[in-house]
Amino acid sequence: MMKIIQNIGIALFIVALVIFAILPFSGSFKLDKTSFDTLIENHGIKSEIFKKNLEANIVGKEFAGYQAIAPIVQESINKANSVHVKNKEWSKKIYTSSDDLATAIRKKSGYGFIPENKGLMWFLTFGLGIIGALLFIVPQVVTLGPKGIKNDHIYHQSSTNKGWIAWLVFFFLVSFYLILYFKSEYAINWTYLVDPISKSLSGNPAGQWFVYGFMYCVVMTVMAIRMYIKYRHNKYQVLRTTSVLFFQIVFAFLIPEIMVRLQLSYSKGYDFKNAFPLDYDFFFSWNLKELLSSGGLGLFILVWGIVLTLVIVPVMVYFFGKRWYCSWVCGCGGLAETLGDPYRQHSSKSLFSWKVERWLIHSVLLFALVMTGFTLYGFFAETSTVFGIKVQSIMTTYSFLIGAVFAGVIGTGFYPIFGNRVWCRFGCPLAAYLGFVQRFKSRFRITTNGGQCISCGNCSTYCEQGIDVRAYAQKGENIVRSSCVGCGVCSAVCPRGVLKLENGPIAGRINPTEVLLGNDVNLMKFVNKK
Repeated sequence: MMKIIQNIGIALFIVALVIFAILPFSGSFKLDKTSFDTLIENHGIKSEIFKKNLEANIVGKEFAGYQAIAPIVQESINKANSVHVKNKEWSKKIYTSSDDLATAIRKKSGYGFIPENKGLMWFLTFGLGIIGALLFIVPQVVTLGPKGIKNDHIYHQSSTNKGWIAWLVFFFLVSFYLILYFKSEYAINWTYLVDPISKSLSGNPAGQWFVYGFMYCVVMTVMAIRMYIKYRHNKYQVLRTTSVLFFQIVFAFLIPEIMVRLQLSYSKGYDFKNAFPLDYDFFFSWNLKELLSSGGLGLFILVWGIVLTLVIVPVMVYFFGKRWYCSWVCGCGGLAETLGDPYRQHSSKSLFSWKVERWLIHSVLLFALVMTGFTLYGFFAETSTVFGIKVQSIMTTYSFLIGAVFAGVIGTGFYPIFGNRVWCRFGCPLAAYLGFVQRFKSRFRITTNGGQCISCGNCSTYCEQGIDVRAYAQKGENIVRSSCVGCGVCSAVCPRGVLKLENGPIAGRINPTEVLLGNDVNLMKFVNKK
């Protein structure tokens, strides 16, 4: 019976996924003259050359969903800008990206079944997806048997190994992020599905980032139900899951939308839990100018962001380790712990991965700090170049490579292949910052009782950060690693209660062997052989 329910669930989920995947390339679009004029005015475009060229190619013409509008917009931008640059008419030059304009055009011009049946389309995509996922997940998790997690057959199930379900999730996530970041004009039909929800919260139609935020919350909620059932024997996991769900839905999603609804001066909204350098554009010139010109609220957000980064974060890490943020507050960590939980065992435990992790994550942190230094100097010196390097070029490079490709496409899309903490482990600059404090000046540690360890390997298998936990447990050594996010799953899956998460005194936290050998088990084995 359980198998039948699961099959129905996966069938419904696939139907919803197929409909959702078809939407970007379906529908009809036709822009009228009034909407076109309003759109040009809203974007602050002053070029009559651009307006005439684009009007001739767009207005009154019908476009099918699969036809790209961005190339037409880009051609008009190039023609207009070439004339304005030649005539030194800098105020008329167009800096808006072609994809942003194409996205706005599609939003204004969509008509037909999809925008006219938003409720039905929402049910056929999000609704069926939620129902199907729960029908597939709940029986699978409930049938785990008695409380406690077993390692048996985790690599033999298509939902938890690198089987067809994992590759389907991989393909969908990567494609979704590519459209979201680089081809947003194709996300318009998705925005129609959640327009009523967006209007009820902020009073505005949905954009692609509202779709992203809404989907983020829906996915986390569905997968949180899975976490509640799977780890029902462990209060720490239940509370931790509730915490990340609360901070994502309330702080990252609802509060920014409500701020827009209240027409507060800083209309962008703000995720009050995001700290620099994860919030890498906090010190960008445009953001500082907007904050400083937004009155009391903008000044409060600026001061809060600085205090959060320089005071609250290190103090909290000292008392509780980086787990307080990475596993209890952070939205990236929240998605990793819910959507990514079925794939946590794919995190590599090799020495090579550990070396790559150390070099890569600290390189990203250094990149973020250097970029921020350049932007702050440029802001206060009122210059666009530092040492002959364009500040905007550095900002754009970081935003593209780290903010979009690494954190988005790779960081989330690669969950099913490389484990659920790809971004947190290899790329997050805030995780690197927190790790420095945790490694050398924190009361947090995972204590072990080697006398009770039966070497089942559950702890190492389920460690999302690639730490060979069992090797520490066998020796009875405290686990103090800068990469450890304190998720506590190693303790939750231990059948003997060998592992405990503690916030104790600094003294005796790290033993001399761990300091000498860099706390790496494989290196210990190598030295012992010598």
